[in-house]
Amino acid sequence: MAQTFDTPFIGRADELARLTGVLERAAAGDPRAVLVAGDAGVGKTRALTEAAAHAAATGLTVLTGHCVDLGDVGLPYLPFTEILGTAAADDRLAPAFAAYPAVDRLIGGASGAGPAPDPGSRLQLFEGVAGLLAGLADLTPLLLVVEDLHWADQSSRDLLRFLLSRGVLQRPAPGGPPRRLAVFASYRADDLHRRHPLRPLLAELIRLPAVDRLDLRPMADADMTRLVRARRTGPVPDSTVRRIVESAEGNAFYAEELLAALPGDGEGAHSPAMPSGLADVLLIRIEQLTETAQQVLRTAAVAGRRVGHELLRSAVQLPEEELESALREAVGRQLLVPGDDGTYSFRHALTREAVYADLLPGERVRLHGRFAALLAGEGRSPQSAAERAHHSRESHDLPDALAASLEAADHAQRVGAPAEELRHLETALELLAVVDASARPEAGDAATLTLRASAAAARAGDPHRAVQLTRSALARAGSDADSELAARVRYTLADNLIRIDHLEAAFTYSSEALALIPAEPPSGTWVWAAATHVLAARHVGRNEDAERVARQALAVAERLELADAQADLTISLVNLEGPNRRTPQGRDRLVRARELAGAAGNLAVEMRALYNLAIGCYESGDLDGCLPWLAEGLDRARRAGLLTSPYALELRYLQSLLLYTLGRWDECARAAAADTELLPPAGGFAIAPALYVALARGAYDAAVTGARGLLDHHFDWMAALVAAIVLTDAAALRGDVEECVRQMHASVESLTDVSGGTRPDAVVRLAALALAAVADAAEEARLSGDTAGAKRWAGAATELVELARDTAARGQDGTEQGPEGLAWLARAEAERVRAATGPDVAAWERAVTAFGYGEPYELARCQRRLAEALLTADRREEAAEQAYAARDAAVRLGAEPLREALDTLIRRGRLADAPAAGDRIAALTARESDVLRLLGRGRTNRQIGEELFISGKTASVHVSNILAKLGAASRTEAVGIAYREGLIEPEAS
Repeated sequence: MAQTFDTPFIGRADELARLTGVLERAAAGDPRAVLVAGDAGVGKTRALTEAAAHAAATGLTVLTGHCVDLGDVGLPYLPFTEILGTAAADDRLAPAFAAYPAVDRLIGGASGAGPAPDPGSRLQLFEGVAGLLAGLADLTPLLLVVEDLHWADQSSRDLLRFLLSRGVLQRPAPGGPPRRLAVFASYRADDLHRRHPLRPLLAELIRLPAVDRLDLRPMADADMTRLVRARRTGPVPDSTVRRIVESAEGNAFYAEELLAALPGDGEGAHSPAMPSGLADVLLIRIEQLTETAQQVLRTAAVAGRRVGHELLRSAVQLPEEELESALREAVGRQLLVPGDDGTYSFRHALTREAVYADLLPGERVRLHGRFAALLAGEGRSPQSAAERAHHSRESHDLPDALAASLEAADHAQRVGAPAEELRHLETALELLAVVDASARPEAGDAATLTLRASAAAARAGDPHRAVQLTRSALARAGSDADSELAARVRYTLADNLIRIDHLEAAFTYSSEALALIPAEPPSGTWVWAAATHVLAARHVGRNEDAERVARQALAVAERLELADAQADLTISLVNLEGPNRRTPQGRDRLVRARELAGAAGNLAVEMRALYNLAIGCYESGDLDGCLPWLAEGLDRARRAGLLTSPYALELRYLQSLLLYTLGRWDECARAAAADTELLPPAGGFAIAPALYVALARGAYDAAVTGARGLLDHHFDWMAALVAAIVLTDAAALRGDVEECVRQMHASVESLTDVSGGTRPDAVVRLAALALAAVADAAEEARLSGDTAGAKRWAGAATELVELARDTAARGQDGTEQGPEGLAWLARAEAERVRAATGPDVAAWERAVTAFGYGEPYELARCQRRLAEALLTADRREEAAEQAYAARDAAVRLGAEPLREALDTLIRRGRLADAPAAGDRIAALTARESDVLRLLGRGRTNRQIGEELFISGKTASVHVSNILAKLGAASRTEAVGIAYREGLIEPEAS
């Protein structure tokens, strides 16, 4: 960092100690990052400058990058371009660059020419930057400084997220060299309004173990007094110092500017004219410069926070000697700061903002026009197109603004910055409507440009905007569009509509796309139109049509060697055919599809394969097998900066659901709380299973409020499903049977309508939950002698169980129910019997066995009902065993309402105390003892199944039963109890 100061560093000793402590740890091989927050002018730059000086003095190499404010214009990766450019110019570091050619795009090596990269190039760029920085840290300990992060473009934010979460801060493999690196990033805390795009990133980064936050608070009055006196060369009356300190309110920059605005050291210093605002102070100080120096500052303010010497010289059009004199004056007054790279920066952004705001309208337009013309000259870097677009718009040169916006969009696409690409394309579309046709560059028609913008929106994670833009492209294409463009627009619209659950419309457009372009001669456009139609057809229940088209398209994709299309169609076929994703054969095909997509660089298809692998394990009851695919998929998305992309959100939902299902409720709740600010409005469903935890723990109001909040945004099927389950179960738990049944029917109707008239499998669960309330009402009516009421509710129970049976028999996609669906059906059947005649032992035993696949809460709820049935049958010892097992689970989970209900049952039934652990353990069956022995050897469910010649699913059921009988929360705890009780012996060494 080139900036220097001529006064002592005052009032930040503790903060500087924290920063230097991080530097010492980094130099020793413990990589760390610090986010430095503070209001504008509070002293962030000064603190970082002192820390950087300490770093340089102790042998670290300091690389600094700055973010700039250009309004709506984004400069992708600007701070990292600056950092890597500085590093590339250092002869000591040159050897590290050869191994990472992908980063050439950021330092000019390949950014100006060549075709757009394949879809995986963004991840390649991120991994290249991370690898390069690690290589540089092997050569010399590094300090990276990123200033003014509040102005960072989205791509820079994504790259920073990658570097800090999965890149440079990760410890090397055992035996590898230590990573000697620290990252300091500053931002204005007072600029972060509620919807500022930096807020979710900060919330995510601050949770990382290697990232700290340092808040620079306003300075104490005593320190401000010392600062004022240190800054002034001559005497300053105490009254003046006090007024400055009071007005500055702890802001160092404000105090310095107030002090600098005083008259000379002589007369008048005792009675300064105190300006009402900082802008006035800045302008008063600037007006003390010569007219030439003011002209230079005004020109530099139009350029931005920082400007290169050559560009500034061309813009001000002054003789070299006059320019140097003016610059020397501005530098001497601490208004501009020279950099080592031939640039000048405003010492503080507020200075630049005040100068720019004071420009006359005509003067501002003229200067913007001059910069636009200069940036259009030969030899400018590709990223200057974004700056030129900004200057051209501000100077009202709309044809050049259009051309520059398109160039900027091309550059953003090349470096993998979809949000910036979208912004530039939307600007170009606005300009296209007002720029005369004769003045437009050749960049395709409005329909093609709009279609490109919709693709950028989809990649940027804004599906609703993508739909809007694709509809606009369809309207602009009109009836005269060629068949290939017409097909592309329609199947793109269909794909985007699927993402927002407009399934019938998606099927209509995919059908139109397929009809517009022939299958022969074979073409990639037809293949992808077919692949989209397969998805749309399956979503509306037209499976035969989907399978026929998928097989035909797969054959064409193989002929054309379109690996990613082959992968996509294979995934669709796995979900359409008998050996589906629940089977080992189906998952083997999904693994192959994942490999094909990865080799082709199509990350979206690769994420789809990983999601299907994970959900296939979950649906088959192989919860242990689900976890590795979840971890791999989310890690892949995290490394690519795509955690809010569609399949990544579904993986996060499945992870949350799995944590709930396995009884890891604290983890589920913590993850949801941490991710709340990180998810887009439409992504709330990804952490919604935490509402199940809240409801089960008795937080009814919070759970219901959260469920209704899921319905406040654009309709999302997954969000609606979670809300339906929570609201139905909440009504049942409150004993509001009328509301429970009404909510269940309304939810079934809504979810079925969106599913193209096909009833989703989750209806079995919803019916079972409603049946619980109906059975309660029927039992209460019988006990009170209300025969008519009991008959009414028994009839309602029959209708609900028929709904559950019919749904389970049909299957949403024509396949049999998995363990979860069968368990809910067993519970529905047991609740129906309870509604008709009272609790039945055999029915509830079937439900308990069914939920033994690995869902401790629902298992405990069924055990409670089984205990009631056993008590009614006067099988008191067995009733006590079930009641206490359920109570143990409720206590372990923190499910207080269930625990209270079980305490009431135990007290009312005068059940004996809980059986001793040894007694419960003795109840293990011979098969369970065999499974427990293999658990002690660390076997997975699949390995247990192979050794005992049973299926992995059956092994999973035995494991769940063992956990319940031993009162263990995990496999590890179960093994520990078994060793302690002598049920298994340690293996002989």
